[in-house]
Amino acid sequence: MVEKKTALTTIRSAIAAIFAALVCVATVILSIYVPQTRGYFNIGETMVYTTALLFGPIIGAFAGGVGSMFADLILGYSVYAPATLVIKACEGFVVGFLAGKTPEAGSKARWLFFTLAMGTLSGAALGYVGASYYSGPITLDLGLPFWGMTTLDFTIPVEFWIVLAGLIILLTGVVAVISEPRLGWMVLSIFVGGAVMVSGYFFYQQFFLDVAAFFEIPFNIAQMLVGMVIAVPLTRIIRRSIPSIKELGL
Repeated sequence: MVEKKTALTTIRSAIAAIFAALVCVATVILSIYVPQTRGYFNIGETMVYTTALLFGPIIGAFAGGVGSMFADLILGYSVYAPATLVIKACEGFVVGFLAGKTPEAGSKARWLFFTLAMGTLSGAALGYVGASYYSGPITLDLGLPFWGMTTLDFTIPVEFWIVLAGLIILLTGVVAVISEPRLGWMVLSIFVGGAVMVSGYFFYQQFFLDVAAFFEIPFNIAQMLVGMVIAVPLTRIIRRSIPSIKELGL
């Protein structure tokens, strides 16, 4: 029994380290500098949420906090590193904790309605933020590993975000009806964890960095929504491919 617990602890420690590295890579691979706050947009939330949903709050907190902190240091945003360690750890813990507390009560019809509502909220929120802040001519400063800073100029039409929002709502509904009516709880868990991240960075920027903290709120919301859109289906694919993975997510 003791040997089994020791082996399980070793496995969990290895998983935590591996997924912390994946969080770091996902954050570093694509970063968009936000000059007003001296911060950056990234897709690290994708792996933070995936880790928390798969392995629970402890591993989610470790991978989210440590992996994201190292990404800050690698990209030269060391001023954010201490706050990132705490904020992303809290984010990963909240998502993993709530996702593991899915209520059993409720009819299938109520769960379907709840999931459809969460899918509609997610699609509408991403559509609004995208259309408001990521449409038209855009100049992005991308911090790409090994290539340094690269500037890209391109145009994103508003219609792109409208179509994307519609697809998110449609696909959420289809998945809920066909196989997973409780999918909305996973989405809600990410919304709550994402709110921790958005508010955490706002207070850190506002009271410790003295920068335009309000300016980064929509960027952090978009970061959360993009992470959710990728993490939810990715998590479902991994769970279907490795059914026994849940046994390690305690």
